Amino acid sequence: MLQETGKITTDKSIEELNKNYIKAVSDGLLKVFSKMGISTLQSYQGAQIFEIIGLNKDVVNNYFTNATSRIEGMGLDEIAREALAKHQFSFTRKKLPVDQLPTGGFYQWKRKGEAHMFNPQTIHLLQYSTRMGDYNTFKKYTKVIDEQGKKAITIRSLFDFKRSRPSISIDEVEPAENIYKRFATGAMSFGSISWEAHTTLAVAMNRLGGKSNTGEGGEDEARYKPMENGDSMRSAIKQVASGRFGVTSLYLTEADELQIKMAQGAKPGEGGQLPGDKVDDWIGRTRHSTPGVGLISPPPHHDIYSIEDLAQLIFDLKHANRHARINVKLVSKAGVGTIAAGVTKAKADVVLIAGHDGGTGASPLSSIRHAGLPWELGLAEAQQTLVKNKLRSRVVLQTDGQMRSGRDIVIATLLGAEEWGIATAALVVEGCIMMRKCHLNTCPVGVATQDPDLRKRFSGTADAVVNFFQFIVQEMRELMAELGFKTVNEMVGQVDELKIRDGIDHWKYKGLDLSPILYKEPANEGVGIYNYEEQDHGLDTIIDWKFIEAAKPALENGTPIKASFDIVNTDRAAGTVLSHELTKIYRDAGLPEDTIHLLLRGTAGQSFGAFCNKGITLELEGDANDYFGKGLSGAKLIIYPDKKAGFVPEDNSLIGNVAFYGATNGSAYIRGKAGERFAVRNSGATMVVEGVGDHGCEYMTGGRAIILGDTGRNFAAGMSGGIAYIYDAGQKFAGNCNMEMVELDPVDSADAAFLQQEIEKHYQYTNSTVAKFVLDDFENQLKNFVKVYPSEYKKIMQAKIEQKQIA
Repeated sequence: MLQETGKITTDKSIEELNKNYIKAVSDGLLKVFSKMGISTLQSYQGAQIFEIIGLNKDVVNNYFTNATSRIEGMGLDEIAREALAKHQFSFTRKKLPVDQLPTGGFYQWKRKGEAHMFNPQTIHLLQYSTRMGDYNTFKKYTKVIDEQGKKAITIRSLFDFKRSRPSISIDEVEPAENIYKRFATGAMSFGSISWEAHTTLAVAMNRLGGKSNTGEGGEDEARYKPMENGDSMRSAIKQVASGRFGVTSLYLTEADELQIKMAQGAKPGEGGQLPGDKVDDWIGRTRHSTPGVGLISPPPHHDIYSIEDLAQLIFDLKHANRHARINVKLVSKAGVGTIAAGVTKAKADVVLIAGHDGGTGASPLSSIRHAGLPWELGLAEAQQTLVKNKLRSRVVLQTDGQMRSGRDIVIATLLGAEEWGIATAALVVEGCIMMRKCHLNTCPVGVATQDPDLRKRFSGTADAVVNFFQFIVQEMRELMAELGFKTVNEMVGQVDELKIRDGIDHWKYKGLDLSPILYKEPANEGVGIYNYEEQDHGLDTIIDWKFIEAAKPALENGTPIKASFDIVNTDRAAGTVLSHELTKIYRDAGLPEDTIHLLLRGTAGQSFGAFCNKGITLELEGDANDYFGKGLSGAKLIIYPDKKAGFVPEDNSLIGNVAFYGATNGSAYIRGKAGERFAVRNSGATMVVEGVGDHGCEYMTGGRAIILGDTGRNFAAGMSGGIAYIYDAGQKFAGNCNMEMVELDPVDSADAAFLQQEIEKHYQYTNSTVAKFVLDDFENQLKNFVKVYPSEYKKIMQAKIEQKQIA
């Protein structure tokens, strides 16, 4: 015990110290557990949900039996040698005071610390070359980057080219303009980086014909209008993270590609995090959340429990914008090839394998290291598995994660990627100096901050970013000519043009076996090793074409229409293509309420009314499956049981799980109960329902939920905005509510007026007996309502009221 041996001095008792230690360890364990999506401690015992990099099979078989270790590495002798070297360095007498333990430098570059590829020299060369348009200086930068083999910073640093094909003239290589289209900037949200940094990347990529990525922070509508000089700030790739910040019908419509974030390079399995001091009014509006309140987006396993769930989300997004490619972002890990094959069968158009060392650095430091694997491992596995299963030609394979030079891009292409993402290097070109202050809002160069004074220091230009990508492509084309490849497609997957570099003799990594990465899966004649087919998304036979035909008068000139249809459970995402057509014409404003009123009868499939815009009313007599009202964007949804049904509605589930996930606007009235995870990440919709399952209103940031019945456990976990009203006549709710971020208040007069108005609508639309009972005895029943009010949100709302009173 440190206290007993005098190593620490404190007034706290042994019992307190023990308690604090156990709490700290438990918090750390829970953080790791929550990332992995496994609920119980017992399930971790022996689960081996990790991969070993750099230990040989003898060590693994003896001490980590059956764990995954694909590329061999050190044995016991080398492990002992390293431990003894550190011990000797630490405990020998030091003649010079500076000759002490190294300062580390895992995160920030330190002169005597861990080697970093982005260091003062490379950052200076990159920024100078791109700002001055100096390709010769850029070549000096890439020479330093590419000569990392002696320090073995990356797996690709251990590779070399075989040069088995005759070289060709660079004039024979496909033009740079074709190759620019294959580049994207990484998914960094407006919020994690500044408006200036975010829009500069978008302008540059639009000039080149490449794509920039919104990240999960939504996008200000001002960016959809072309600028006066003809440039565009619109990001071609819109990310739909599990948390769905700011995902509206218009946001989806204004995309060339929609990216589902199943994983993040910097923190796989973990939701994105944005500290409250970064959420100003502008970002709050863009994200449909409350300024000043920190934001956490849920990990993917809230709405994507299985490959079938992912296939449904791909289906929904293709309906929300049938002109956009659907991209699924996976993290590099053991087994990612099997996942990529499943995602391809689920009809993704693009699969992105993200490396472990990407990310803006806005993650908590505890999330950045030891999470995910290098992209070389995941990309090679994905390519091999897709070719083996004859799926490769159906999907574009993309990769990202700290790519910095033309050589990196060529190696990625030979391993199987025909498209590439670059994020960190692009930020460095804009001015980032890798201070690792992103999460503190104190970035001194205005890149990763929302502080207005610091943002004034931003000095990046679209011209410099354009120069960077032009230089990368120039270097890439030079290498292609040297290696004898005329086109990118010709080069994709030709991994037999790579070999392990000569002269690898360092005791620590000479035992690596990189042959699993350099294996080329044989492809029979007719089996593609790059993408040349389009996925069939099954849009030809959907019910929405009938809806669109009926709604023509409304779509063409705003004339109200009412039409009736039967619906069955194979009719999925009903109303979503209709909404997309409406949004293309009327943008975010949509149409007046009830302009398109569709009366439906039967059992609706998943995602009924997903992403539906203002002016659409879907009234369903029957029942519906999971994802009811997913991403609702202003429409009105009404559902009640079939008039011939013999059951009591308020005692039965009428809609499935994960209803109103990520809704941003609109209203819904449900005569009956909903399943689990109701209104997770709701940020603006109002809904009335007669009971919900577990995890209701999790991660909610806005909107109102009225629950005229019981709730399951863990209600309001992570809820940072919006208000829920629970009709709690049985006084059971307090035991089911997660009180970490919310308070339970009585309703006030404003709440009462709102409740009465919405419950009256509920009765009018659905003929609910519960609504009638509450309304007939409203003054008396009001005392049974509990108001679930997020603590931070409550403080901010009260401060606004006080400011108004002062004004």
